Amino acid sequence: MPLFKKNPFGHNLFIKKWLIRILALLSHRRYKGFNTLEIEGADILRSLPETNVLFVSNHQTYFADVVAMFHVFNASLSGRDNNIKNIGYIWNPKLNMYYVAAAETMKKSLLTKILAYAGSISVERTWRAEGKDINRQVKMSDISNIGKALDDGWVITFPQGTTTPWKPLRKGTAHIIKKYRPIVVPVVIDGFRRSFDKKGLRVKKKGILQSMVIKEPLDIDYENESFDAIIEKLEYAIEQHPSFLKVLSAKDLAALDEENKQRKWRV
Repeated sequence: MPLFKKNPFGHNLFIKKWLIRILALLSHRRYKGFNTLEIEGADILRSLPETNVLFVSNHQTYFADVVAMFHVFNASLSGRDNNIKNIGYIWNPKLNMYYVAAAETMKKSLLTKILAYAGSISVERTWRAEGKDINRQVKMSDISNIGKALDDGWVITFPQGTTTPWKPLRKGTAHIIKKYRPIVVPVVIDGFRRSFDKKGLRVKKKGILQSMVIKEPLDIDYENESFDAIIEKLEYAIEQHPSFLKVLSAKDLAALDEENKQRKWRV
């Protein structure tokens, strides 16, 4: 790699590669040591094209979710089957991988600025700023930056825009899908909220079973499906549709209780 080669956002790829390597080394035990990350469907990643892929996921912490995805995606591309054993996979990370994050969050500290350099597409939130509810127009430059990232590689987004579960998905994600027509891959995560603090920087509990399920790409009619239809399809795919809040049967509750025993904090 040329020493001064840059990505479309002006980030030096040599620096980015080393930042990803260092951050991966520092975070690996959070998913393979302190806690256990159970992965399903990682082989799907190896069948995807190099560019114009949009990953949509539910959200549980600010940073631990996306860091785990960097681990899983790079491990899979290096030939690992649903595991992140042997961190050697991070030596040649995928450098054209990005994630959508709130600009306000990514400017708060030196650490968040480093995380931003490693791959964030910072966007201005239209509904909340500095802890207050707001209502402002979407910045077209934010939309075009996501399109630029899709043209260069893979983009991870959390369409609920919050770590609170069951919140409605932001329609901006449907606009991006209709406009840029990416391959859309759903990802469902669990256990991160119990493992980490809200920011995903501090390990809150150890011995937690985390999970990440990568699903087959969605079948989307970019031309004819409405924004609302796409949003509903995404809600089902990332298991955040209101119907998932149905009352569970006694059998379902027993099965869920048994599963949660594996996720308890083992002192």
